[in-house]
Amino acid sequence: MSTGQAAPSPDRGNLALAALFIGMFVMGGTELLVVGMLDLIAIDLRISIPAAGALVTAYALGLAIGGPMLTAVSIRLNRRTVLVGALALFVLSNLVAVLTTTYAVLVAARTVTGALEGLFIAAAIAAGIAAVPPARAGRAMAVVISGAAVSGALGAPLGALLGQALGWRGTFAAAGAVAVAALIATVALVPSAPSTGGGAVRQARHAFAPRVLAVLGLTVLVFAAVYAPLTYIVPFLHSVTGISGALISVFLLAYGVATTVGSSGGGRFADANAARTLTVGTIGFAACLVTLYVAGTSAVAVAVAVLGLGLFAMGMAPSMQYRVVSLAGPGSDLAQSLPASAAGLGTAAGSLAGGVAIGGYSPRAAVITGLAIALIGIPAAWAASFLRPPATREDTRPAPAELAVSHA
Repeated sequence: MSTGQAAPSPDRGNLALAALFIGMFVMGGTELLVVGMLDLIAIDLRISIPAAGALVTAYALGLAIGGPMLTAVSIRLNRRTVLVGALALFVLSNLVAVLTTTYAVLVAARTVTGALEGLFIAAAIAAGIAAVPPARAGRAMAVVISGAAVSGALGAPLGALLGQALGWRGTFAAAGAVAVAALIATVALVPSAPSTGGGAVRQARHAFAPRVLAVLGLTVLVFAAVYAPLTYIVPFLHSVTGISGALISVFLLAYGVATTVGSSGGGRFADANAARTLTVGTIGFAACLVTLYVAGTSAVAVAVAVLGLGLFAMGMAPSMQYRVVSLAGPGSDLAQSLPASAAGLGTAAGSLAGGVAIGGYSPRAAVITGLAIALIGIPAAWAASFLRPPATREDTRPAPAELAVSHA
């Protein structure tokens, strides 16, 4: 996009991406802090554990539904302005969570916080792309996504650790303090990133085009295939692999590390050929699920399969984002928020499907369910690889990077 700005400086671009990573880390981490503090929240507010668990659902719904809505409302604003506003409101919503003694208010605060994360993801990816040369667009996306991946790996354990040391209110206060640091870093380091233009209605016409919906559908399938077995991986390790105690945490941590490595390294594959990455990735994690089912009694084989799931699933995340933004063309600003929503829907659907499949059966049933979904995803990914961005559209920031995809 021609904006009259100088070409992005590599050093300034790296600093901007670091600031965006911190912001994404604290927002993503706050999503899962609750998981490690459910009992503390339940006791303090005198509610049941399932009611406390609903705070996670409220956050997810805010992310999936509120994120795109806030992105649409702010579509004409400079992305840097949106980032600053999202972080400032995030701090305030955490403050409400710290101070309230009412369950309904806490649910509302969590819902708003989730919506703000969805808004931040979209704006951060757009700002990250604007801060680097076009050839590094996929890696810029990967930095933001890896912030979420790292927080996903550490969020629940940190919640349990900090919750015991600081209490659940103190933990949310600490998250707010880190968010203030991210806000300062964003103001100081993230350059201006004007909107690519167009109102919400015009953007929506492109962001929800069939070619974009096809990749979003693939995203739902991928995350459903992963989370159908992953949600029930602990009972699988218990009853099938024969692992218990501290070793369970080791396997979960290994998965978290794998997702971090996958999301970080996946940016290079997105830059090289995002469409092919999605096809190879779906085949890869389907193979991991086969390994998990066939060799589930072997701790070594299960470890390899769990590591592979994390690497392949999150390794595809930057390519999913890249393809959606590329295929949306002039609707890229609004489209930035959609992959996170699709991932959330896929996670919820996969968890539900895995739970239904298990019923009174072995946890292996959840693995078979995930594999069945993955086998649907393979031809879907192959078919989606033939989709191309609109042939004629206005000049947008992602356009130079899209050429790498269309010529791959």
